[in-house]
Amino acid sequence: MAIKENTIVKINYKGTLDDGKVFDSSEGREPLEFIYGMGMIIPGLEKELNGLNVGDKKTVKVAHTEAYGPVMEQAIQEVPKTQFPADMQLEVGMQLAAQGPQGPIPVLVKEIKEESVLVDFNHPLAGQDLTFEVEVLDVKEATEEEKKRILEPLMGAHEGCGCGDNHDCANGSCEKDCGCETKSEDNLEDLVDEKETTEEKKEE
Repeated sequence: MAIKENTIVKINYKGTLDDGKVFDSSEGREPLEFIYGMGMIIPGLEKELNGLNVGDKKTVKVAHTEAYGPVMEQAIQEVPKTQFPADMQLEVGMQLAAQGPQGPIPVLVKEIKEESVLVDFNHPLAGQDLTFEVEVLDVKEATEEEKKRILEPLMGAHEGCGCGDNHDCANGSCEKDCGCETKSEDNLEDLVDEKETTEEKKEE
């Protein structure tokens, strides 16, 4: 069976940057399983898998516009320190998880000031062109039971920098040992509210 809409696909993959650095791989882990056509993996990779069969191998080059998008300056925001837990030891380069409307999003601490923190809401791979080496392991029709099995865990998974049992950058989530620190739910919502309010003011 070929990969098409409404099929469940399992792949092994390795993702590299233009300099050859491996940013994600299924090696040593369970294969990546997803329902094709539901946007569970990045668009540029998904569309290149269409029509492949079990056993096929393919190298896919994905432009940043079809992966995690460009780096957006407006996504770099200054957030008051009061939005962070008082006992959190902030460090430059620390990655946090902020709760967004569609689930957690990764936030990078870029600079720590006296009263505020400069944080970057861009995805860590924003602006990067990606290359995937893919091997198709399994393709089958997606029954309602199978859809439920795959989708239900994602509803509660800590996605974004969000540590479900899924894989890292092929689908935008990261592993349980990703090193991301998670703020409390209330503070996460405040952090996102601060970002959205700032962006709305800029648009006005």
